[in-house]
Formats: sequence, structure tokens, C-alpha cells
Amino acid sequence: MTRPLTVLKSVGPKLVPFFKTVALFFVLYRGESYSSIFYAIFKCLPIISLIFFVLLHGMNFSEVYSYSRRILIGLVFSLLGDICMVYKTAGYFLHGVALFGVAQLLYASAFGMRPFNFKAGGVVASLGVIIYTFVFYPAITGVLSPAIGVYMALIGVMVWRAVSRVQLFDDLWTWTKLCSCGGAILFGISDMIIALDKFVIDIPLSQTIIMITYYGAQLGITLSVVDSHVDSLIETTKPRPIKVD
Repeated sequence: MTRPLTVLKSVGPKLVPFFKTVALFFVLYRGESYSSIFYAIFKCLPIISLIFFVLLHGMNFSEVYSYSRRILIGLVFSLLGDICMVYKTAGYFLHGVALFGVAQLLYASAFGMRPFNFKAGGVVASLGVIIYTFVFYPAITGVLSPAIGVYMALIGVMVWRAVSRVQLFDDLWTWTKLCSCGGAILFGISDMIIALDKFVIDIPLSQTIIMITYYGAQLGITLSVVDSHVDSLIETTKPRPIKVD
């Protein structure tokens, strides 16, 4: 098991650019949303810093770094999605939804399908169906309705796989898996607030809440790469059971 305090001391300095750019964003824009190139740049800087954070923890085309590669590409698609969302009033909202949908698929594929955790999947699916059916479906019309439904399914899968990684009686204190789990849940909360504020009801300070939860989500998911290559090495070096005929 990774020693959290020791590892956090080593990764802390690499997170300084992220926290500085987040602080700069909120100082300059106070959580307000604008459609300008400068707003897009400062909004994207924290995600760019997380991309460099992943790269600093090693990257190649070997199987050992497959987890990090998927998180990295997911961050890139999130970055592109952020840019589209800046210009959502110019008709790029659906483009942003699609790009973030790809990011959710990449994150979910990184988290993997083991352990399956049917109960967690059932809970997430039930919540998603109930929220979409009774909250969003009556309020959304046209092509946006199925698009939001598909996106909710994708982020639901991502949250399910992140939650499933944390085994209550096995590796609860594997802090990187807890980070990915918390990050996934924050992502779901952030997107829920976006949809509620856009389609259902005006939420006070919505943009501030959205950006705080969004940056927290991406940070949590990104931190999960810290010991991912170690997990991969352990997995690949495990002795395979001998079949007895």
C-alpha cells in the first residue's frame, strides 16, 4: 500500500502550478462565465497543468502506462470540451458535451471493469434514470434531450467504475483510488449543476460551484495516476494459477 504522507510530499510541488492557475482564474473572473479568448485561456490553464502533472509521472507506450495514457487523453478531451463550453452560446454546447463524453469513456476505461460491483452499478443507474426521467426529460426538447441522456449514461458509467475500484475491506486506504472515486463523484455533481442551471432552474453562484467541483474532480482523477504504474507492474507479475487437468 502506498504511504500517503510520503507520496503527497513528493507530488505536492508538482501540483503548485494547478493551484496557482485555479487561484488566478477565480481572482480574475470570480467564477463568472465569459465568451472570450482570454477567459478560455485562464479557464484551461489548470487542466493544462494537470496534463503536465501526468507527463511528469512518466509516459510511454508500454502496458504499464496504459492507465496514465487514458487519463492523459481524457484530460486533453476535457480541455477541448472546456473551450467549446466557453463558446456554448455560439452553438458549441453539443460539441462540448460530445468531447466530455469521450473523456468520460476514457476515464471509465482507465478505471477498468474489475471488480464489477453490480450493486454500485445498480445504484448509479437507478439514480441516473430517476433524475433524467423526472427532472431533465420534461425540461429539455429537441436533439438535446437524447444527447443529455447519453451523456448522463456515460458519466454514470465513469462514476460506477471509479466507485467500484475502492474495496471496503481490501484497499479502502489506497489514497489514489479514493481520489479517483471522489473526483468522479465531484464530476457528476458539477455536470448535474450545469444541467440544472441551464435547463431547469437558475442556481445562485452556479458558475462558481460548477468550476470548484469541476477542478476538484479533474484533480482527484489526475492524482490517481501517481501509483498506477506500480499497480500495473504488480498485476502483470502476479503468478497465474496453474490449471490442473
